[in-house]
Amino acid sequence: MTVFQSLATYVVAAGLLTLTPGLDTALILRTASVDGPKRAALAALGINIGCLIWGAAVALGLGVMVETSALALPFLKWAGGAYLAWLGLNLIFKPRDNFDRGSSAPGGGDDFTWMRRGLLTNLLNPKMGVFYISFLPQFLPQGVAAAPFIFMLAVIHVLIASLWWACLIGATRPVAQVLRNANVVRWLDRITGGLFLGFSVRLALERR
Repeated sequence: MTVFQSLATYVVAAGLLTLTPGLDTALILRTASVDGPKRAALAALGINIGCLIWGAAVALGLGVMVETSALALPFLKWAGGAYLAWLGLNLIFKPRDNFDRGSSAPGGGDDFTWMRRGLLTNLLNPKMGVFYISFLPQFLPQGVAAAPFIFMLAVIHVLIASLWWACLIGATRPVAQVLRNANVVRWLDRITGGLFLGFSVRLALERR
């Protein structure tokens, strides 16, 4: 897979994954509906900073491992592919029926309390680190330096997410209403699960 093919595939995958609701989406919707768009934007900024920190940590760690061991990247890709397959099967066969937006009680503190809240929500979620370790290496072309390329993928994810956060903040009520629809949540989970499963199968076929 060329660098262009890898980036094009990643943009599509990262876009779909960004649309699938999770903790970050819940925080932004809740903040926008209760505390206003400005504080929701600050929460989104904190989330993005958290993603970049995770991306830098994963990129540096994988970069060192790839440089010191020829077996590191194949192992990480196989392990990550197995993890994505497990996630995919669970999303396909056990999709959620609802998207929990959490408590809507207003918070206190100054505006930057929400940026800190977004940052901590992201950094204290270990699934984010595990996911980056599993997902990002699948798009690393052969012959490309691991650390800068993987960090660039994290930056692309943040840019895509920023567009989605802006849409969420600008259309909080309509989007929240859509995410209350059980069929929408189930199909988003199933589509994402199929994507995960497809990546794991593609990886297995490429390595044979």
